[in-house]
Amino acid sequence: MKYLIAGLGNPGPEYANTRHNIGFLVLDALAATFDSVFTPGRYADTARFRHKGRTFILIKPQTFMNLSGKAVRYWLDQEDLEPAQLLVVTDDLALPFGKVRLRASGGAGGHNGLSNIIELIGTEAYPRLRFGIGSTFARGGQVNYVLGEWTKEERETLDERIEQAGKAVVQFGMLGIEQAMNTFNKK
Repeated sequence: MKYLIAGLGNPGPEYANTRHNIGFLVLDALAATFDSVFTPGRYADTARFRHKGRTFILIKPQTFMNLSGKAVRYWLDQEDLEPAQLLVVTDDLALPFGKVRLRASGGAGGHNGLSNIIELIGTEAYPRLRFGIGSTFARGGQVNYVLGEWTKEERETLDERIEQAGKAVVQFGMLGIEQAMNTFNKK
């Protein structure tokens, strides 16, 4: 069985350590755990690993966040996968920092990357892992907040939270979205 794991973020060093790039950070850690290396591919940097008979195809779209659907659609088609075999890893303002929440489907919730994926694959019925980045910003400061770097306090536990998100990704592939939700949404 194969799974496409799409970590959302923006390409370029100026975005590397920003909250909006948590999808890239989770996939970087996951690739490192399984001794896999990202290489440039069509619309995305890609890495692969096998674990207990499952193949995980990791993509970090290089199309910028708001056009993530282009890379996701291309790689779903390229690998002949259904939306149920996709897991999108993204930031979420509605969750407290570090909280991991899996969902089997749902709307975009105002997230432009998710909106573009829904538009281009034609369905909201695909799994996603939402990583909480909190919402401690002043009115009108959302863009600067999501494109801002992690605070010192956030950095102290960020690696641990990223590791937890990586475990959720692997459990999604091994046991399915429902079991992964039962395990990780309660933590």
